[in-house]
Amino acid sequence: MRTLGVNSRLKPFGATIFAEMTALAVRYDAFNLGQGAPDFDGPEFVKDAAVKAIRDGRGQYARMTGLPELTRAITERFHRTHGVSYDPEKDVVVTCGATEAIVDCMMSLVEPGDEVLMFEPFYDSYPAAVAMAGGVSKVVTLEAPGFRIDEAAVRAAISPRTRILLVNSPHNPSGRILDAAERAIIARVANEFDLIVISDEVYEELWYETPHRTLVLEPGMYERTIVLGSLGKSFSLTGWKVGWALAPAPLAAAVRSAHQFASFCAATPLQVAAATALAAPDSYFEEFRRDYRARRDRMVAGLRACGFGCESPEGSYFALADHAAFGFADDYAFCRHLVEHGGVAAIPPGAFYANKAKAKSLVRFAFCKKDATIDGALERLAKYRERFQRGELNSSGAAHAASV
Repeated sequence: MRTLGVNSRLKPFGATIFAEMTALAVRYDAFNLGQGAPDFDGPEFVKDAAVKAIRDGRGQYARMTGLPELTRAITERFHRTHGVSYDPEKDVVVTCGATEAIVDCMMSLVEPGDEVLMFEPFYDSYPAAVAMAGGVSKVVTLEAPGFRIDEAAVRAAISPRTRILLVNSPHNPSGRILDAAERAIIARVANEFDLIVISDEVYEELWYETPHRTLVLEPGMYERTIVLGSLGKSFSLTGWKVGWALAPAPLAAAVRSAHQFASFCAATPLQVAAATALAAPDSYFEEFRRDYRARRDRMVAGLRACGFGCESPEGSYFALADHAAFGFADDYAFCRHLVEHGGVAAIPPGAFYANKAKAKSLVRFAFCKKDATIDGALERLAKYRERFQRGELNSSGAAHAASV
């Protein structure tokens, strides 16, 4: 009998850290600031649109590329925010979340042995999707605390087999937004080496002081870029799993060729509701950002008061903090100790690195939570710090740090 188990391409990845930390949060009754899922519901007008679609009999397969009303809404919203036009009939693929879109891109564009260049820390599905397609992940490190793109490092990582450059801004987990100089680096390199660029912009509406600017606005980038978007991040409905890829027709057709066999279509009534959501007035998005800015400021100020080093993120709903003062050897040890002894679940960013040593003093907290959740977690973190100061917590991999 054959040995049963996962194939060699996926075996290195195992179960995600999100599953582990969520299970630990349940076991220890912890405040869960790990997985980036809001603990509050999405807007009533979007939910009402989904209910109406169900009651109106919109329960059969949608068009494979996406419902016409949704592909129009996607292109119209993109034009409204960035001034860039796409054909809703030819240039859009609606997927089961942006995670499926990532897999579709890799399965349709990567030949075995092709290299996909990405920046670490990265969303953990990136290298897995590359592996499923038989590709090779090439990684360039964004060095903490600035997490800026270095052009020399990018150029050094490119080889004749490099086909795709995968970029994420606003960035998970650092919260960085690419600035003009970094966008120019991406454009120069992509044009010079004739790379396809996958621009993961799922947090495009979650920017604070500095507006997000799509990569397709840079010289020569429109023709070679696939932009990924997501309903879940902008409307607090992550479980709906409605995402999309936006690209010129030849690239969109390639993504479609994988999508038709991966899922064929996202849930029809949720697509109807997504079209309603994306047509929301600007006031919705302004209030959305205002609420998240307040959550961000609440979280960052609280983390600093509890002994963490923490830069204020420019976008996304994650705060990447430095836990070095607590004396742990690495991020995994700290997060496992924190959930058990501090009652707060967070994510060790080593899950987002190929070179895990680069993340050893970092921890990611999600602030897509109710004020009560954030406040409760911060209260527990303050008590956790006090116990360290009193010398009560200096074991299980932690060396007592008087500076905490």
